[in-house]
Amino acid sequence: MYVSVTGLKPKGFMGWIRFWVLTIPASRHAQNAEGVLLCAFTSRHHVQHTLTVWQSKDYMLAYRSSPSHVRAMQHFSKIGSGKVYGYETNAMPYWDEALAAWDQHGQEH
Repeated sequence: MYVSVTGLKPKGFMGWIRFWVLTIPASRHAQNAEGVLLCAFTSRHHVQHTLTVWQSKDYMLAYRSSPSHVRAMQHFSKIGSGKVYGYETNAMPYWDEALAAWDQHGQEH
């Protein structure tokens, strides 16, 4: 399985508007994407997190190049700041372990 953990902190009022306008279509698409096993969302320390678990990295890469995700990523810097982290695993992760990995290894986007 491939796990992707993202965290985005919208900046200001316009950042929040862009967040909702751009991420909701991408999130809906992720929930129904081929190969997705889990697509969950949470908020922590004013950061909006997404946890997706895929059957393989190839499925994640196919979703990553989808129009809704590409559109959201093109506007990432206008929405706010954030980090991403992806890793292979054999077990379905819990939020606490996924966020701990994101805290430790997440790369600024």
